[in-house]
Amino acid sequence: MSSPMSDLAGGATAGGRPMVKAEGVHKSFGTAHILKGIDLEVAPREVFCLIGPSGSGKSTFLRCVNHLEQINAGRLWVDGELIGYRQRGDKLYELKDREVAAKRRDIGMVFQRFNLFPHMTAIENIMEGPVQVKRESKAVARERATALLDRVGLSDKAGNYPAQLSGGQQQRVAIARALAMEPKLMLFDEPTSALDPELVGDVLDVMRGLAEDGMTMIVVTHEMGFAREVGDALVFMDDGAVVESGHPRDVLGNPQHDRTKSFLSKVL
Repeated sequence: MSSPMSDLAGGATAGGRPMVKAEGVHKSFGTAHILKGIDLEVAPREVFCLIGPSGSGKSTFLRCVNHLEQINAGRLWVDGELIGYRQRGDKLYELKDREVAAKRRDIGMVFQRFNLFPHMTAIENIMEGPVQVKRESKAVARERATALLDRVGLSDKAGNYPAQLSGGQQQRVAIARALAMEPKLMLFDEPTSALDPELVGDVLDVMRGLAEDGMTMIVVTHEMGFAREVGDALVFMDDGAVVESGHPRDVLGNPQHDRTKSFLSKVL
């Protein structure tokens, strides 16, 4: 079995195409227009950070990338394939749930809340997806889960249940669980926002390691230091739209838009 961290990038995209491409993406909930024409591209192996005030549409966009939310207009591609739909001519046809689930296997997602199964140990949580979804043998899944627990610094917690772990430890198990499916893309939805401040560093260290290993990542975050140090690209969103984008150090150090300046003055 190959190392669980040996080919994290999923970056063998043909012809240099983006790993993620959003084109005119709109999303509404009833009368609330949450995403208002999002255009962006994420390159393979890139750490792409999304920042902005609460309610700006960051988390909704992330959920659209793996079709946890259906978009109302526009197109979203991951690794060259439309997400959630099949196009014939000019028309889009929604994929069946089974087809959506198959594509979603290639996209790992880590939420604010850890969403671990409380009745399963750490290693059982990590093994569940590969065994149930990918039909791997328990022996193969356990080998990878053991390696991943070591990778996130929790090899001594394999037999612990979530209630016996700190929030930071649970989040690291959640990251390992997502990696166990060997995704080509990882989505992080404010992964440290629910943690006590002293637990944030361990989770960010794991994410830094993933970046160094070449994992393509979209990270919704309030951790500006992480965005500045680890990010390759950064987008500031407000009111459902991209306001400003660029290299994190440029946007954070010398914002061009008044709205970006106002936001950063409150968080930096």
